[in-house]
Amino acid sequence: MTRWQRESIARGDAYDERWCDLAAAGENVHGEADLVMHLLGKPRGRILDAGCGTGRVAIELSRRGFDVEGTDADTEMLATAKGKAPELAWYRCDLAALGGAVPGPFDLVLLAGNVMIFLDPGTEQAVLANCSDRLRPGGLLVAGFSLLAEELALADYDEMAAAAGLRLQSRWATWNREPYTGGDYAVSVHAR
Repeated sequence: MTRWQRESIARGDAYDERWCDLAAAGENVHGEADLVMHLLGKPRGRILDAGCGTGRVAIELSRRGFDVEGTDADTEMLATAKGKAPELAWYRCDLAALGGAVPGPFDLVLLAGNVMIFLDPGTEQAVLANCSDRLRPGGLLVAGFSLLAEELALADYDEMAAAAGLRLQSRWATWNREPYTGGDYAVSVHAR
């Protein structure tokens, strides 16, 4: 392992510690995986954790029996994910330019962890189109992100999703399926 690889893993590990601390304090850090279980029922099909970071969600879904692959543009986060679960498929690529790097079809594409508002401005439509293209017909795209001033508005997100061939199925205020009545966070489920 090169020095650069060791340093990348260390930075990703530092980010990952936050989730370990929350779990140690008794917090449920697997709301995203719980929602996927609710949507798909028993583990079946393929899931793409798009913007997977350190792999927290992908690894939990795999532990529950799902066939999961992860992709992220951040080499540090991916180094941590690969270190924790080398048996999973991890891809380093920008979601706005997936090309053939991550072949589908998938039954569900997950954009957790504010992925949509961390994208380079102006790439949101391309990301949604790329994710939609990797879904099988009837497949689900699930995204959760903060609704902050000067960031991606929910109405704009829905328009971009529709342009990518997706239709809204459900929306909640949290990964735990609390009803969405406005507010500063939304979890949206769109179907292809």
